Amino acid sequence: MDWGRAKNVLIYAFLLLNLVLGYQLWMDARESAGSSLDFTSLGESTQRLMEEKGIEILAPIPSETPAMPKLTYRYVNGSKAAKPIQLEEPIDSKLIFSEQEMEAALQPYIPNIAEYKLDPLANPDVLDRFILHPLAEQKWPLFHVDLALYYSNQKITAYELSPIEMSTFEEEQQVLPASKALGTLVELFLPDEAVVQDIELGYYGEEFNSDSQVAAPAWRFVLESGQQYYVQGISGEVISPKSDKP
Repeated sequence: MDWGRAKNVLIYAFLLLNLVLGYQLWMDARESAGSSLDFTSLGESTQRLMEEKGIEILAPIPSETPAMPKLTYRYVNGSKAAKPIQLEEPIDSKLIFSEQEMEAALQPYIPNIAEYKLDPLANPDVLDRFILHPLAEQKWPLFHVDLALYYSNQKITAYELSPIEMSTFEEEQQVLPASKALGTLVELFLPDEAVVQDIELGYYGEEFNSDSQVAAPAWRFVLESGQQYYVQGISGEVISPKSDKP
């Protein structure tokens, strides 16, 4: 028997088991949180409609309504298109779950890696990469601009990135409450039996054939099915990324 190979198989099996158990613990925590969520921020009509349509909310409904400006950004290389760049030495993919270790390991390749945030819900059907988004004002993710980390055999082997430069414009405006945005979704957009598993505030905007792009504050709602909805944080318009139409 090749004991060296058997040892490697066991190591990978334990790593996979740890990932599965970690994911299961995360899901259990979300479900238990859902059973004790406070829906008092939702109107009575919204709560009633949720019950009629069988809609479940497993994520806490954020109460924050910060003042945020719109922002502009441009791709440094003039285009969003980018090709994967191979790492000279692959790194353990488990580091993605430890922010400090990930930043230290990828710093030689991506100097501004600390300005990006992991998004485990970005592309749930894509199994060969992790997706991170750049942070505006060191806090708010720019949802549709991606840093992709490709992995294989428990190792991150390559990355794909189109660098951007961001700047803000217009005065800050207070973002509408997540409860109001959710009410609009429940009433007009969410299908029966929909399960909302995550609610997050960030930036989103359609991209055009222009040197400079515009993004506005937006609430992102992720369903258990993987479908995502964005509600513009100032105007309240609802956008489905599959159609990019309100």
